[in-house]
Amino acid sequence: MVQVKQIQEMGAYVKLLEYDNIEGMILLSELSRRRIRSIQKLIRVGRNEVVVVMRVDKEKGYIDLSKRRVSPEDVIKCEERYNKSKTVHTIVRHVAEKTGKEMDEIMELVAWPLYKKYGHAFEAFKLSISEPETVFADMNIPEDIYSELRVNIARRLTPQPVKVRADIEVTNFSYNGILTIQEALAAGESLSTEEIPIKIRLVAPPLYVMVTNTTDKQGAIERLEQAIEKIGEVIKREDGGFLNVKMKPKAVSETDDLELAALMDRVARENKEVSGDEDSDGE
Repeated sequence: MVQVKQIQEMGAYVKLLEYDNIEGMILLSELSRRRIRSIQKLIRVGRNEVVVVMRVDKEKGYIDLSKRRVSPEDVIKCEERYNKSKTVHTIVRHVAEKTGKEMDEIMELVAWPLYKKYGHAFEAFKLSISEPETVFADMNIPEDIYSELRVNIARRLTPQPVKVRADIEVTNFSYNGILTIQEALAAGESLSTEEIPIKIRLVAPPLYVMVTNTTDKQGAIERLEQAIEKIGEVIKREDGGFLNVKMKPKAVSETDDLELAALMDRVARENKEVSGDEDSDGE
């Protein structure tokens, strides 16, 4: 993994982030397999890039790198490994600062043995959240370092809950339509689990919002998809039943929530105005 420092006609000067920021160069011919029309569209100063080392000239201090020889699969693997290593480095640095120790001392005492045992210290740190005895049992770590390590690991690696939402339209024009809709929505909510609770709220007929808060994002998406399928089965048992997925299950941001809240407020105001008009007509 490198970070682009400077772009020139010959190529791009970069620093190798995993090798003490030493300088290397990606030649213009090694930037892309395709014809290069604009180097600025391929690479930008400050951006991280995955590259492979082609040549090292120790005498002159040259390191020639290639971006075009890296496969998409290698990019994904490298980015994942780099992000894990960056997280481990951050945790170790904070522990060193808090305990007044050198980073190298913490690495030798904690990180390197875990790399050797688990393949990557990140995996060990992650496991230690639920099984600290399994991970640290055979390690002679001083209490102050161990305590600070547990605090930092918990702060950075404990899964944070995410909100997953789906928007659906449900209608049924049969004689028992309202009861069928209620039954269908109840069937969807019945697929809730303790880890993935499902709540369905009315926005405005026929629009409903399905929401769950959980640490298992993918599991929540799959569970909501199952709930939507169940709702569809029940609502379509009779003629006149219809289900339309307005928004497939996905993790939503605070902005999405604010937009939904604004929509619900607007609908509530409109309904209140309609109710007021009816009262006026009655007078």
